[in-house]
Amino acid sequence: MIGGVGVGGANPIRVQSMITCDTMDTEASIAQTMELAAVGCEIVRITAPTVKDAANLEHIVRELRERGCRVPIVADIHFKPDAALEAAKWVEKVRINPGNYADSKKFKIIEYTDEQYAAELERIRERFTPLVLRCKERGIAIRIGTNHGSLSDRIMNRYGDTPLGMVESALEFARIARGLDYHAFVFSMKSSNPKVMINAYRLLVARLQQEGPDWNYPIHLGVTEAGEGEDARIKSAIGIGSLLADGIGDTIRVSLTEDSVHEIPVAQALASSVAVVHNRREGHADSADSAVTDRRYSFDPFSYQRRASATIRLPGIAGDVALGGEELVRVLVRQPNFDQIAHKIDRMGDYKPELIYENVGVVEVDPRDDSEVAAVNNSAQPRLVTVRDGLKLPVIAACRLLAAKLEPRHPILLKDVLEVPASSAPNFLQTLLRASTNIGSLLCDGIGDAILVQGEQAPGQALRLSYNILQAAGTRIFKTDYVACPSCGRTLFNLQTTTARIKAATLHLKGVKIAVMGCIVNGPGEMADADFGYVGGAPGKINLYVGKTAVKFNIPEAQAVDRLQDLIREHGKWIDPVPQPADGVLV
Repeated sequence: MIGGVGVGGANPIRVQSMITCDTMDTEASIAQTMELAAVGCEIVRITAPTVKDAANLEHIVRELRERGCRVPIVADIHFKPDAALEAAKWVEKVRINPGNYADSKKFKIIEYTDEQYAAELERIRERFTPLVLRCKERGIAIRIGTNHGSLSDRIMNRYGDTPLGMVESALEFARIARGLDYHAFVFSMKSSNPKVMINAYRLLVARLQQEGPDWNYPIHLGVTEAGEGEDARIKSAIGIGSLLADGIGDTIRVSLTEDSVHEIPVAQALASSVAVVHNRREGHADSADSAVTDRRYSFDPFSYQRRASATIRLPGIAGDVALGGEELVRVLVRQPNFDQIAHKIDRMGDYKPELIYENVGVVEVDPRDDSEVAAVNNSAQPRLVTVRDGLKLPVIAACRLLAAKLEPRHPILLKDVLEVPASSAPNFLQTLLRASTNIGSLLCDGIGDAILVQGEQAPGQALRLSYNILQAAGTRIFKTDYVACPSCGRTLFNLQTTTARIKAATLHLKGVKIAVMGCIVNGPGEMADADFGYVGGAPGKINLYVGKTAVKFNIPEAQAVDRLQDLIREHGKWIDPVPQPADGVLV
């Protein structure tokens, strides 16, 4: 129980978010919390970076309750055990990050002996035990929230910055809590990289199952620093939606670099769409879900490896196209949709279709029918194969089953839906989340050599969605990639306007990954995959990073975007933008 909200078990998937204002601004904190509760947020998180902030939670919570707002409040803690102890007096849940609660994070290379490692664990036990005892006494919950890239030096040196390191870090804290007979905790394994996030949660679940049935604790899902707009919603759906579709997850938070109220409809749509999937799956468990145990190709659910296939050449729109093997995952379009855009194909930039479905001899099969699959496997030449439209099967399970039965030499075409709607959904968000969950999940499994989005009738929009899914899954990088954290009370600059300025200056840099972080908490570690970082170091001052290394310090915010461009130039990754005429056609 988080206050009056049940999490896990038979409870519905709960939707969370976080306010963005300074925790010392009591009225703003109350107003933002009530706004979130009004749009359906079930649990609200508030940062408590200092003991003073944590103490002010007393006033925030008291005033919320006096105004009739019963939404549970979670204190978000980094670095400060004393702040956690203070916050635990007033809130219904405390979130701690094992990587920085009692550990250092200096990126030092230290070889720990077993004795030194055990001594470090004892030190952590001493720091964590008082919080556990206070939460146990008050009957409140704890989230043990591990983040990729913010692991301690001790964990990093033994396990690396890996899903295994994330899981082991969380389990160390869980064992301390269990040793004190405290069990009201939730796990999370967040990353800005959907592949890492998916693998970490799968590994966590596997480890909990190994530990025994009394380790079946609730799990909170989230993709950190997803960014803003359509790209952020796609990335969140790939990470959160795919895990929900596999039955993992009890609470979710969609992290957007936007006002927090915009996170709630996305999270609600993800939660409701996966409920529909589960209802449909009940009638097909014996058919498609056998892929879980019947995998005839090499598949490791805890690390990414692309499914092997032969390379084939197919007639494309602009000449022959290589597909499969180590080639790019290709984008297909149906002939009627192509006919609608053929006149402007040269002006579509990076969103051009590459192949027409009807022209490349796609073989359609029912993956449950062994004779149909055998007929493909017996063919002399490798073929592009897909699941037949009209089958009442969940897309993810059907494609996994196909990949399990099909010989690896045959490339696979992924679809977002198997039942093509007569018209586009009135709410494009539903189409986006469904396509991202279905196709993105399979891409992160390593399945898929080509994709076809057919749940969206507008051809231009369907193509944009196709390419953006490939980008968000890390499968095919064709534009600048941004890792941007959501705002909170720790943020040292306006994330929304700053991210917009950085995008305006760098959007043309294909394949460059830029992290925009509001403070050091989401700084060098949690932007682990980025090429360059723009991080709040102090009020009005920015630090610039190359990878995890800070290279420019205390730059006035007014100069920081220009200095970021200079840094990208210094490292040979800057190109000048292509001039565009007034009509928008590239020259």
